Amino acid sequence: MDSAMMWEWVGYLASVVVAISLMMSNIKKLRWWNLLGSALFVAYGVAIQAYPVAAVNFFIVIIDAYYLVVIYREQAASVNG
Repeated sequence: MDSAMMWEWVGYLASVVVAISLMMSNIKKLRWWNLLGSALFVAYGVAIQAYPVAAVNFFIVIIDAYYLVVIYREQAASVNG
């Protein structure tokens, strides 16, 4: 399998993962799946030199990571009192 075809499959996988994330009713699971899909799109965008694709998905990775930190901090705070 050549490199271009491999990256094409990474793009398909990223699309599927993002689609799966949008079917989640649990916001924490949605954020994790979306983060994974967006990270795959960052790699895909850089690999095919589609820098706008990489940039917007990098921004989404940051947003998902931020909200995951918020979720986990809120959970820890509610457990600790």
